[in-house]
Order: sequence, then structure tokens, then C-alpha cells
Amino acid sequence: MLWVKSLHVIFMVTWFAGLFYLPRLFVYHAMAASEGDTHGGQRFKIMERKLYYGIMAPGAVLTIGFGTWLWLGWFPGALGAWFHAKLAVVALLVAYHFWCGRLLADFKHDRNTRSHVWFRWFNEVPVLMLFAAVVLVIVRPF
Repeated sequence: MLWVKSLHVIFMVTWFAGLFYLPRLFVYHAMAASEGDTHGGQRFKIMERKLYYGIMAPGAVLTIGFGTWLWLGWFPGALGAWFHAKLAVVALLVAYHFWCGRLLADFKHDRNTRSHVWFRWFNEVPVLMLFAAVVLVIVRPF
């Protein structure tokens, strides 16, 4: 089970790297678009697509897959309320991931209406979720 746990953490880090970086790319993309930079915008579209589909999506699937494997390796009744709270955080992360996909599609089709300032705030959401998930798993406050 330690190998499964290790792979779960490795792919979680991979997924979070994308969750942190993609909104940062959105910040720069929104800034470039507001300045009328169409060539840079095309470059951002390529980077965003490759990050989302090449790193984030596989990281999310493998994180959830190995996490499920870990859960199935334990007796589910032995898990406390902390585990249910962690599942809620994971559900929020999945929703955030798909929201990033929607924003990616908006940029792809030149439909983005949000400012770079909005994306700077949006970029902080996964930090809070990471904090919550780590505290729930390590501290198990309840």
C-alpha cells in the first residue's frame, strides 16, 4: 500500500502544479488580450491546452484513481469524519478543475470577459483547498 500512497501523492502534486499554473497563465493571457497581443494569445492557447490535457487531466485521474485504491484497501467504516470532509474538498477540486476547462474554452474561442485581476483571485482558490486537504489528512481534526 505504500507504493499506492506514494503514487497518489506524486500525482496529486502533478495535478496541483497544473491547478496553480493554469490560472496564472490565464492572468497573463488576459493581460495580453487587453493589450491587443494576438500572437502572444495564440502561444498562451497552446500552453494552456497542453497543460490542461497533458498534465492536469492525467494528474487528476491518477490522483483520484490511486486515492480510490487506497480507500478500497482500508475498511471504509474505519474512516472518520475527516475522510468525508476530504472527499468534499476533492469534489470541490474536481469542480474547480472543470471550471478551469470552461475558462480554457472561453480563451480558445476568444470569449473571455474576465480581467487579469479576477484571474489573480481565482488563482488563490487551490491554495485554500490544498491547505484544507493536507490538514484533514495529517491532523485529522475530527
